[in-house]
Amino acid sequence: MLNIISLGAGVQSSTMALMAAHGEITPMPDCAIFADTGAEPQGVYTWLKWIETQLPYPVHRVSAGNIRDQIVRAMTERDKGYRIDGRPPFFTGKGGMLRRQCTQDFKIVPIGQKVRELIGLVKHQRGPKTVSVAQWIGISTDEASRMKPSRLAYVAHRWPLIESGMSRTDCLAWMKAHDYPMPTKSACTFCPYHNDAHWREMKANDPVSFADAVMIDELIRDGMPGPKRPENDAWFVHRSAQPLVDIDFRTAEEAGQASMFDEECEGMCGV
Repeated sequence: MLNIISLGAGVQSSTMALMAAHGEITPMPDCAIFADTGAEPQGVYTWLKWIETQLPYPVHRVSAGNIRDQIVRAMTERDKGYRIDGRPPFFTGKGGMLRRQCTQDFKIVPIGQKVRELIGLVKHQRGPKTVSVAQWIGISTDEASRMKPSRLAYVAHRWPLIESGMSRTDCLAWMKAHDYPMPTKSACTFCPYHNDAHWREMKANDPVSFADAVMIDELIRDGMPGPKRPENDAWFVHRSAQPLVDIDFRTAEEAGQASMFDEECEGMCGV
């Protein structure tokens, strides 16, 4: 049985990987796999480089290409017929959301290809009919609805954080207790699933990533090559269907409204 960690390099998967290194999750993994979309904030790559030095097992970096560069090329060189199949689920001006394809094409597929390589399968070769790979996925108790079984007969998904009863807050506490630095959120700079708290933090503390997200947001306004777009519709990175650069991400208190509370929140909103 090959034990493989799907390492997203965010809070949960990093905690899981380090807990395994401490022997708190067994058996010791054979390796971890990080699927690089090419569009993560620089802080994620810095963190990944650091965590590789902390793990007693190898981290394989795989990639299906650079999603950011593919979007830019498709939008700026339309006359050459470039297109991107793994599109993010951008929002439409008419209140809809595109079908998410990026996770499948830029995360699941390249990791699956590496798994096949690690168990000795060649291109087009059928996998074994019995489980030979345990794929560890860093889903915590507060995200249990994301748990899905593997579609491959030879791969069984495992959720060690769920087994340990750990939430994202518990992961942060574990990292702090072991004097580890805190990882940044792992996601493309222009991911439509960012909430306003994340956008606010990015704009304030990572202006390079925020500027990159603004650039992509402006590029996609008239739609991307591929899907049919209703007439006079527009695409956006933010769920409000407004240009990212124009959105006021300040909290009500920062905008001048009185706070109803004297204490800090206790983490129920997420970190």
